[in-house]
Amino acid sequence: MEIKASTAMADLKTSKTTFSNLSAPELYEHAVAKKEGQIAAGGVLAVKTGLHTARAAQDKFVVKEETSRKNIWWGDYNVPFEEDKFDALAAKMAGYLSDKDIYVRDCFAGSDPKNRLGVRIITEYAWHSLFVKSLLIEPAAGETVKPEFTIIAAPGFKAEPKSDGTRTGTFILVNFRRKLVLIGGTGYAGEIKKAVFTIMNYLLPLKGVMPMHCSANLGPKGDTAIFFGLSGTGKTTLSSDPARRLIGDDEHAWSDDGIFNFEGGCYAKVINLSAEAEPQIYATTRRFGTVLENVVYNPATRELDLNDGSLTENTRAAYPLEFINNAIKGAVFAQPNNIVMLTYDAFGVLPPIARLSYEQAMYHFISGYTAKVANTEMGIKEPKATFSACFGAPFMSHHPSVYAELLEKKMRAKSASCWLINTGLAGGPYGVGRRISIKNTRALLNAALEGALVGAKFRKDPVFGFELPLECPGVPSDILNPENIWPDKAAYKAKCLELAGLFAKNFAKFGVTNEAIVKAGPKI
Repeated sequence: MEIKASTAMADLKTSKTTFSNLSAPELYEHAVAKKEGQIAAGGVLAVKTGLHTARAAQDKFVVKEETSRKNIWWGDYNVPFEEDKFDALAAKMAGYLSDKDIYVRDCFAGSDPKNRLGVRIITEYAWHSLFVKSLLIEPAAGETVKPEFTIIAAPGFKAEPKSDGTRTGTFILVNFRRKLVLIGGTGYAGEIKKAVFTIMNYLLPLKGVMPMHCSANLGPKGDTAIFFGLSGTGKTTLSSDPARRLIGDDEHAWSDDGIFNFEGGCYAKVINLSAEAEPQIYATTRRFGTVLENVVYNPATRELDLNDGSLTENTRAAYPLEFINNAIKGAVFAQPNNIVMLTYDAFGVLPPIARLSYEQAMYHFISGYTAKVANTEMGIKEPKATFSACFGAPFMSHHPSVYAELLEKKMRAKSASCWLINTGLAGGPYGVGRRISIKNTRALLNAALEGALVGAKFRKDPVFGFELPLECPGVPSDILNPENIWPDKAAYKAKCLELAGLFAKNFAKFGVTNEAIVKAGPKI
């Protein structure tokens, strides 16, 4: 059968069957029949992704061609790839798929009709098509998707690095001129999701729309808030508030009309998930239509063990947004009143909440800081600063300053407030300090979102320059200044300057020339 993948791609032909836009039950049947996965307790489809249980970041490349080369932020995350090598590999992939069943799904990236993108996803696996059905936006009844970009995912096809120009047999190749993405050698479905995000991160800034790696929710008064944060900072947890409606947990954009979700579903990490701590997300792991990646289950009873990380710590659940009880779908939501930047500070020196100026917001947005605890082979654990520009550097096609300037412009137009919240340690670094309680974090966040801090008194941090509230309803005042709860004040100041130095060293590599933004960084 012959299908048109997109207007920018030659017809993809297969001698077998092309299955287009199958329903969830049909995709379940195909996946089980082809031994791609098993139906586990509660009706979920449990699959294993093979060798790759996370993104293969070093195997992602961007084709260097005339239409986009001047716009791309070339470097560690946007590694150039030759056009002729791409064309040759595309032909080889087409040959590989020519005698395979293939699954086609036409959908939208973006809920806003003005800014959405028609995408065609062609997959070798049935369960990948189910994943896409859950994660992206299905057309309404009677609506036709006109694909503008095509993504082809063939896990069974591997490149030959020497002749194909790839690093390994695995590859993720983005070609903006041909409007085509090729994914091979990996079964990890997150590559498909992030390929879509990469495309949107390139296209939207060209029309003045700000793409964001963030979660978003809606308050009872119609106020929206967005949450930036790297993995482990609490982005999903804090945006999933019973008192507020969840717009989405990962990818959004901010236009002149408001904010909108890129996706129609969620892709949540589920390792050690409990019904007590995360009841709504936990419930999705027991529901028909959810895809579970690399979750261990009993082969006889099919009962899940969410605490078993033997396959990977990056176990995932993909499910439609409506599986979350308080989620809300819509085309566009109001301009955000509050921007929240989350960090897990394992150095224990950042305050539980701080108010940022516009320039400081741009500085911290470009920095994208969190800290993790690095485990060495000898068992030594020390905090390690992690910086990811715009809280999503691997998916940013343009230079970080492009996104930061869009953020500042939109914040100023809305007079939005920006808050930095530390969900990490207080009272000392890892091994000494204790994690800030979720109760206090929730109280501080709610105070910020509900306007309780508008009339509060603030003090300026002498090193980082942001403002710390002196009091907050429902929170002990002594924890608002991190120095107060360090028993060794000299050690606090030394650790504070150490972190400030890491910020400055990281920021210098971006070559930002805006003096106001540079001066908004910490003083060392």
